[in-house]
Amino acid sequence: MHNDGVRPVTSPLQDTRPRALSVSELNHQARHLLESSFMQVWVEGELSGFSRPSSGHWYFSLKDRKCQVRCAMFRGLNQRIRTLPKEGDQVRIRGKVTLYENRGDFQIIVEHMEPAGLGALQQAFDVLKRKLLAEGLFDNTRKKPLPSLPNHIGVVTSPTGAAIHDILTVLARRCPAIPVTLYPTAVQGKAATSDIVRAIERAQAHGVADVLIIGRGGGSLEDLWCFNEEAVARAIAACAIPTVSAVGHEVDVTIADFVADLRAPTPSAAAEKISPDQSDWLKQLRERKFRLANAMELTLKRLGTQLGHLTTRLRDPRRELLEKAQRMDELELRLEKAIRQHLSTASIRNDHLRQRLVMQSPGRQLSQNQVTVNRITERLVSLMQQGLRYRRETLEHAAQTLNVVSPLATLGRGYAIVRDGDGRIVREASAVSAGDRISARVARGELTAKVTSVSSVEETGR
Repeated sequence: MHNDGVRPVTSPLQDTRPRALSVSELNHQARHLLESSFMQVWVEGELSGFSRPSSGHWYFSLKDRKCQVRCAMFRGLNQRIRTLPKEGDQVRIRGKVTLYENRGDFQIIVEHMEPAGLGALQQAFDVLKRKLLAEGLFDNTRKKPLPSLPNHIGVVTSPTGAAIHDILTVLARRCPAIPVTLYPTAVQGKAATSDIVRAIERAQAHGVADVLIIGRGGGSLEDLWCFNEEAVARAIAACAIPTVSAVGHEVDVTIADFVADLRAPTPSAAAEKISPDQSDWLKQLRERKFRLANAMELTLKRLGTQLGHLTTRLRDPRRELLEKAQRMDELELRLEKAIRQHLSTASIRNDHLRQRLVMQSPGRQLSQNQVTVNRITERLVSLMQQGLRYRRETLEHAAQTLNVVSPLATLGRGYAIVRDGDGRIVREASAVSAGDRISARVARGELTAKVTSVSSVEETGR
């Protein structure tokens, strides 16, 4: 039953519904849960809805093909980013996951932002750096000294960039007399690597520059990446011209900085390092001019004093000439006297030698020697004749004695020399047999006979 106008009273003990959270409590708990679950995250995606109010904070979304997340980067942190991001950039962020309680928006508080490829680029940078370091391309021993006063400066950079303007401005202020040749090249993008290599090769082939600045102005890591390519590093290392790397700002470091003979923090600093300051020259010239003027004044005073001393010691040349003429006359008289005396002595000596020559004349000596030769010849002939007579008599006596004992003389008395068929002398009858052929040598000729019989001494009774 219901009573009109009277509402039933319900006891709290009878309310079994769960306690409802307020929106603030829910958002606070959700924020606490998110922040405790995600300490720090890296997220990569496409930048969208970028806004930058007057407070200086950045607000944007990071999205991929399916989802997106809200992000905020406060002014104290985004001031470290050198290049302002723009809509559509692929970026990589580091931050904390949280919840914006006032609107209940899930978001990331960004602490760091970099282009999406920066991590891969940094890894490639480190790999190439280690490789070239191991090859010795960074060694100080292979770096070439820069000329103290370059005669010609070459610049490899973009013809439209700020780098060439800064370099020319510095050189015009410090030393405008040094000629500069620009070897234009792209310094950003895919074609920049090969362009820079070709520009370095052109500078070497041109052969006028004795120092080469290679670089560009500031930019992001991707903008400067061509100076981290291996081809550019090797071209700089192989360059015969001393090189100065001037890439980006002072905080930017590239592989080209390690390979080059000198690293300059900026293009302007490169021009400062390789060029003399004409104001210093003018100051030095003024100092040297002053010192030279003082030295000349002192030298002139010293020479004037010496000239005064020499003037007082200088004699009249005519008097000197007269004395020399008198001395020459004296020497002439002495020379004539000496010549006459020498000729007289030579004449006496010549006469004495002529007399000795007559006494020792070869003709006279030859006559005396001829007489001696004739006498010796006569004695020699006489002795030879005596010797021949003596040897003839001796020979005749020996011939007579030889004839007495000669076998031929025995043969002449009727004897003969008998030989057998083998030419042996037969001394006994038994040495041959009947029928043997024998030969007999007589005084005049030789006989050949045949043995018909042999008789021994016993048989003949002899």
